[in-house]
Amino acid sequence: MSTLLLNLDFGEPPPKKALEGNAKHRKFVKKRRFLERRGFLNKKNQHPSKVPKLHPDPPKKGEAPRADGTWKVSPLPKKKTAASSSGPEQSLDRKAAVPWLTPAASQKAGSVVAKVDLLGEFQSALPKTRSHPARSQKKGPHKNPTQKNAPQNSTQSHLENKCSGASQKTPGKMVAIDCEMVGTGPKGHVSSLARCSIVNYHGDVLYDEYVLPPCHIVDYRTRWSGIRKQHMVNATPFKVARSQILKILAGKIVVGHAIHNDFKALQYSHPKSLTRDTSHIPPLNRKAECPENATVSLKCLTKKLLNRDIQVGKSGHSSVEDAQATMELYKLVEVEWEQHLAQNPPKD
Repeated sequence: MSTLLLNLDFGEPPPKKALEGNAKHRKFVKKRRFLERRGFLNKKNQHPSKVPKLHPDPPKKGEAPRADGTWKVSPLPKKKTAASSSGPEQSLDRKAAVPWLTPAASQKAGSVVAKVDLLGEFQSALPKTRSHPARSQKKGPHKNPTQKNAPQNSTQSHLENKCSGASQKTPGKMVAIDCEMVGTGPKGHVSSLARCSIVNYHGDVLYDEYVLPPCHIVDYRTRWSGIRKQHMVNATPFKVARSQILKILAGKIVVGHAIHNDFKALQYSHPKSLTRDTSHIPPLNRKAECPENATVSLKCLTKKLLNRDIQVGKSGHSSVEDAQATMELYKLVEVEWEQHLAQNPPKD
């Protein structure tokens, strides 16, 4: 039997180097993907449009932000399951592209601008809801709490208006005056100004000058006035003194005892609403246990109410001392008398 020759061409076997190179590459790729999953290596840089974005949920415990705006998940304990042994192809990719939540790639990774943009796009993508106004617990017209106190405020303001005289009377706007006179004219029967003293609310002297009358002095009345001839040597002329005194009294509440005599000597008329005469204040007389309508002397009132002696001796009166005593007496009934004047204002 003839020899049977078989001409079978099975082709050239693959070179061992190529097979070994493919095996090395596969092993390298497998190790790299394993290290990438464990977080030891970063993925290769790709074009920004091809890089998948991570879901922008807030970082969980164990996560840290990356430079490209994604979050790095810390490695979880590896469980020995069949799925894990099958290779990286069966594992799910943790990075999911969410275009409506992911901002555009910025050149400065991790910058504040990128964070603001991410928050703005996230809020703009949320569905808008209408805010309903809060319903009041009780239906009906809203009552202003200040309206309840309106009657009380009106009564309080009414009382304040009644006591406006007392409120307007401040220490800077109240003075006390006392004048000493000498006798001029026929037989010295005309009283002319020879000394004037003005004190403030606290008794401090504002003005104290001897005044030279325009007429010849007939009687100095030293026993009562305390004026002597030597006091008139350097005395201020009447016209000059009068202008100085009126500047002090202008716009002020003037307190005096029998003050009409002082104004007459000054040839001046002060508004009655700004005049307080301690010789015609009934509450002051009641405190001194004197008849209300009686005209009590300044010396008597000072002794009874202030327990002080004034106008004693033969040297005469002191206009400064009298003015200070007048102011102190008025302070005793100041509040009561000012309320009375507020309800019954005097007519000028």
